[in-house]
Amino acid sequence: MEKFSLTALARQQLTLAQAAASGRSSHTVYGGHEHVLRQTVIALAAGQTLDEHENPGEATLHILHGRVRLGAGETSWDGSPGDLLIVPGGRHTLEALEPAVVLLTVAKHR
Repeated sequence: MEKFSLTALARQQLTLAQAAASGRSSHTVYGGHEHVLRQTVIALAAGQTLDEHENPGEATLHILHGRVRLGAGETSWDGSPGDLLIVPGGRHTLEALEPAVVLLTVAKHR
């Protein structure tokens, strides 16, 4: 069994994101290519966006820190700490409205 502190990981990844030229940082907590389930902590500096991309499977975003906007076409959902956003099945974006950290959980289609 392994145990992770999401609070500590969020703090660490946000520090890395704010220092990175890209304004983002991520760390896979669980899973990978050999697993159906993958959980990744993603940190974004304020104003940074993950450009429009496909959803690789069923996915959720648990906001750990800050505020984000999840967008799909003309529709968007704002999230703040403690919120769980269901990622739409199609193309979508993620924008950090302020320095933010999310836990992305994906169950990939096989």
